Amino acid sequence: MTLGETLILAWQQSLADGREKVDLGHESYPVTVFRAMKLRSVEFSYGELRIIGIEQNPATSSQWAARAREGAQIMQFRCKGRYIANVCEGKLLRYPAWRALALPD
Repeated sequence: MTLGETLILAWQQSLADGREKVDLGHESYPVTVFRAMKLRSVEFSYGELRIIGIEQNPATSSQWAARAREGAQIMQFRCKGRYIANVCEGKLLRYPAWRALALPD
């Protein structure tokens, strides 16, 4: 499974399906909920990479927050301290940091 497919699967299981854990390959990772904002998050491994997926906060002023306020389910993904991509309604959007970090396609 590619990194992009893995991000979409993590989004699907944690946000779209509302599962309490994400199953990726032979590993399971818990989905946590930030109490104050009630946003879901999942941290998982992809090879040697540590990826963190965070549900988009609709209370911010970004274009993605505006989409979340309209009901879109969006998860932002971080790796090595940088936002690398998001998945919005099952569609992957890679950010420039993806290439800058030389992440695999």
